Amino acid sequence: MTILAVFRSRTQALDALGRVSGRGIAAQTVSTPKDASCGCGLSVRFDARFYPTVAALVRGRAYSSFAGFFRSVNGRYVRI
Repeated sequence: MTILAVFRSRTQALDALGRVSGRGIAAQTVSTPKDASCGCGLSVRFDARFYPTVAALVRGRAYSSFAGFFRSVNGRYVRI
């Protein structure tokens, strides 16, 4: 299962991607699905098993544009 970290700012999404990848976690930027749309349309996608680490990284940076974490449930994205 994958999780999305959704941002309202492309710059902050790319910064988060760099920090997550820098920890050796496979992640990529993706267009934000409509169900989770909150801004710029750019999210960081990663495997759910890394959620605790990614959550700590994102919350530790206190990104002003962070809109939340979302996961797919029955074909729709819902906030975690």
